[in-house]
Amino acid sequence: MNDASSLPIAEFGFPGPLRDQLVAAILERTKTSTTARVSDYEFDNEALPAVGDRRAVVDSDGRRVAIIETTAVAIARVADVDVQHAIDEGEGYVTVAGWRAAHVEFWDSAEMHEYLGEANAAVTDDTELVLERFRMVELL
Repeated sequence: MNDASSLPIAEFGFPGPLRDQLVAAILERTKTSTTARVSDYEFDNEALPAVGDRRAVVDSDGRRVAIIETTAVAIARVADVDVQHAIDEGEGYVTVAGWRAAHVEFWDSAEMHEYLGEANAAVTDDTELVLERFRMVELL
């Protein structure tokens, strides 16, 4: 068993309804993949995830609610995301088009613009993404 308080945190979306939905899907084990832009990691000066990494998932109140472990990481262009990755995000996507529309909306949201400021670039087919797969290893 890990001491969850010593693990780095994993934040999904911004606090609020979206994060609540994503965390619930993780706890239900229906969300086993996630996507971020490579540029977001660069902006945060954060290392890309690696297989075996363990992090504590936090809810909208900042409470650690689960431990996840990264099982696969790939860099891909937006245009190359496949339907299985979209489905495994656990948000009800059944097509890549639906997945893409929702993600572009998030990446172009007021919250992202506020967070990234001028660093928030438009998403194109060639935008590089970090496609991460994980499993929940412990409910806290």
